[in-house]
Amino acid sequence: MAGRLEGKVALITGTAQGMGRAAALRFASEGARIVGCDINVDGNRETVSRVHANGGTMVSLEPLDLCAPGAADSLVSLTKEAYGRLDVLYNNAAAPRFAWLTEMTPEDWQFTIDNELSLLFYMVRAAVPLMIESGGGSIINVSSIAGIAGQPIGVFAHAAAKGGVLAASRSMARELASHGIRSNTIVPGMISNPDKQGGFDEELDVKEEVPPRILLGRVGLPEDVVNAALFFASDESSYITGASLVVDGGWTAWRRRRAPPSHRSGPGRASR
Repeated sequence: MAGRLEGKVALITGTAQGMGRAAALRFASEGARIVGCDINVDGNRETVSRVHANGGTMVSLEPLDLCAPGAADSLVSLTKEAYGRLDVLYNNAAAPRFAWLTEMTPEDWQFTIDNELSLLFYMVRAAVPLMIESGGGSIINVSSIAGIAGQPIGVFAHAAAKGGVLAASRSMARELASHGIRSNTIVPGMISNPDKQGGFDEELDVKEEVPPRILLGRVGLPEDVVNAALFFASDESSYITGASLVVDGGWTAWRRRRAPPSHRSGPGRASR
């Protein structure tokens, strides 16, 4: 039986580890030809080796800083040279810096905006002409629950950037629909990274705040996010654009119960 992405070409950014690596492996297993990139040379080459070992097809550029002038154009040029078309753009790559608002430096703010929002613009601007030439396709963007709900863990710049991703994705849906290009967003919660020491992309001071917020009782896996991406990449979502899919184990459905108001009487306090 043909795979869900049979015949498609998928460009996935940030394929050296975590969700990007999982996407490259899964998309290839479903019949897609993969283009990847990362700033991490060894990790990205390992991903390419794994895809090839599993019988898939993948080309890549590494090291590649997508915020560098011309980087996105180079990646799209590789895509056209290798496969002649582009059907799926999966904007997975991101590199935030976390700090509380009053402790964040202007440099850390700008780094996060550049590496979580500006690079999405660079990739889309470079890729859309080839997608139009190919007859349309699917753009998959990655936001975060920090972009839709305030978080108590010092993610101010990250939240601003990922909120921008959501807005940009909806705008893409409006602008590109006439070309047969869909644009949708995945909104992950807390996702583990088994390819990184410690199991997470960043060491955040989440303490006991995390367990009750994840209603399904576990931290997410890269594959949980990739399952959503596969749906958006496939023709199964051909009537969906401008949408966002939250993959957070119920985090954003959680509400802390407030203690009932006090009914005690005392000096200066009336009974109710």
